[in-house]
Amino acid sequence: MAQLDAREQEALDAYRRYIDQRELCIDGTAPWSAIGAFFTDDAIFIDPAWGRVVGREQIAAFFDMSMAGLEGWSFPEEWTTVDGDRVVTFWWNRLPGTRADGTAYQAPAFSVLHYAGDGLFDYELDLMNIVEVGELLGESGWLPPQEMSLPGPGADRDVTPRRLTSP
Repeated sequence: MAQLDAREQEALDAYRRYIDQRELCIDGTAPWSAIGAFFTDDAIFIDPAWGRVVGREQIAAFFDMSMAGLEGWSFPEEWTTVDGDRVVTFWWNRLPGTRADGTAYQAPAFSVLHYAGDGLFDYELDLMNIVEVGELLGESGWLPPQEMSLPGPGADRDVTPRRLTSP
């Protein structure tokens, strides 16, 4: 990675804190809603299955609702880069268990976040091949628990960010 300017380093540091918090959520030592603290009041979060969620409080509630039942899943980071206010990261959507050959049931995913300053993001777009995730579910034999929420029809898939340039 090229030398980061002060703003880019601030964005990267904020993202690393976000990931540290996510690890606490994965471990079950913090609620998923704690991730909402990393977003501005008017932030936009777009999930590949659920669609667009607007506002910090709604994002926090969304995380608690959408992650219920995914205990044992993990989301290891592969790489992250920063360009201006944009943070782009490649990570794995990893299901519990492994194949007979020891490899993980995992699908690649990307996220694009916009850094708004003060340790907060005002946009996140998560991208992954949902068909591939579905195939992994079948291959692994993983079944969602009864209490798990599933996306319904008609999700808002508008990926337009609130802003196109730096704040």
